[in-house]
Amino acid sequence: MSVDDGEAEQRGAEAHEPGDEPGWEVDPDDEWGVAVLTTVGRQLKLRREATGMRASDFGKAVGYGEDMVFKIEGGKRIPRQEYLDKADEVLRADGLISATWEDVKKVRYPKKVRELGWLEAKAVEIGLYECNTVAGLLQTPEHARAVIQGAQPPYSPDDMERMVAARLARQSVYDRDPAPSIHFVLEEAPIRRQVGGTMVWRQQLERLLEVGRLNNVTLQVMPTNTEAHPGMDGRIELLKFPDGAAVGRSDGMFNGRPVNEPRHVRLLELQYGTIRAQALPPRESLAFIERLLGET
Repeated sequence: MSVDDGEAEQRGAEAHEPGDEPGWEVDPDDEWGVAVLTTVGRQLKLRREATGMRASDFGKAVGYGEDMVFKIEGGKRIPRQEYLDKADEVLRADGLISATWEDVKKVRYPKKVRELGWLEAKAVEIGLYECNTVAGLLQTPEHARAVIQGAQPPYSPDDMERMVAARLARQSVYDRDPAPSIHFVLEEAPIRRQVGGTMVWRQQLERLLEVGRLNNVTLQVMPTNTEAHPGMDGRIELLKFPDGAAVGRSDGMFNGRPVNEPRHVRLLELQYGTIRAQALPPRESLAFIERLLGET
């Protein structure tokens, strides 16, 4: 379930070949994604062949290499919107190829990211405790990029941008109407960590204050100078839905797997409730972040 910073978002499985333009890889285990991209690729190939254009000539016309054309037509790469728009223009498809972006954009993020985003889009209550980083739902683009750049072995630039885009796409949860109730508890240490440098850090603190002041959001800081608490084993997340169902995950329980059995969810609720009780109250938490911002 969790993809925030551990990540379920996938590393590029294949190195770029010489002259091979960046493109997003397709997860072979993502059946829906593979089906969509195979269909789109087949349509592109049929239209190209109907015009009598060779792949090499078509590639030059759209600004991509022949190898990339074959990969997209074979459903092996996720085409960007500009590729589809240019292909539509070159093949004179009257908008039919450009329109396939509506399907492609639904599968451009890794499967587990989409699943989490879908759950968050349905939840009426979201609870997150983060111990090692700022929660993905709170990250600025610059902070997210800096965090992902710190991975070893490193992600390719294109995979990194895909992951940043996927993380930011989940933040559409703030635009929902009616808005869900969202609760965050963040450890003090990662808030103090100047990821990406001073300016990026300041922007991230400002973002925490902005979100923390929303009517449907409570944001709490867990001071470093505090007693042991149930989150010492790792992050905890809880999602509750309109029908009363709930799903949760804890790094320290149930082997880290998502659970939805009521008795298991209750244990996670107990852990999360204890953490919230030990953290600074929301008003004091925002004041703490304001002081950090004033120190920069």
